[in-house]
Amino acid sequence: MGVGPTLPLSARTRRCAPYGGAVTERPAFVYLLRCRDASLYCGWTFDLERRLAAHRAGQGARYTRSRLPVELAATFAFPDAASARREEVRIKRLSRVEKVALCSSAAAG
Repeated sequence: MGVGPTLPLSARTRRCAPYGGAVTERPAFVYLLRCRDASLYCGWTFDLERRLAAHRAGQGARYTRSRLPVELAATFAFPDAASARREEVRIKRLSRVEKVALCSSAAAG
C-alpha cells in the first residue's frame, strides 16, 4: 500500500537562489489576450515577453493560433506559480462581461 515515488522539491517547483541568498519562488504572471475575433484568452507564465511572442508567432496555445493576431489586454503579477495558477482558474470561471470589466480595471489602474 505504498504511496508512490515522491519527487524532490527541486523537481516539483522551480526555485532560484540569486547570489547564494535565500531560496525564493520566481514571480509569475497571469495574462489576458484579446484575439482577432474579440474573444479573450487567459494563461499564466514566468516569462511574459517570451510567452506573448510565442502566441503572436502562432506557437502559443491552440486556441490563439486560429485567432491571430492577439494583443495583450491585461497582466497581473504574482509572487509564485501556485498563486498565478489559482488566479488563472478563477479568471477562466468568470463570464465574458466580468473578464472585459477586469481588463478595463487593469488598464485604468
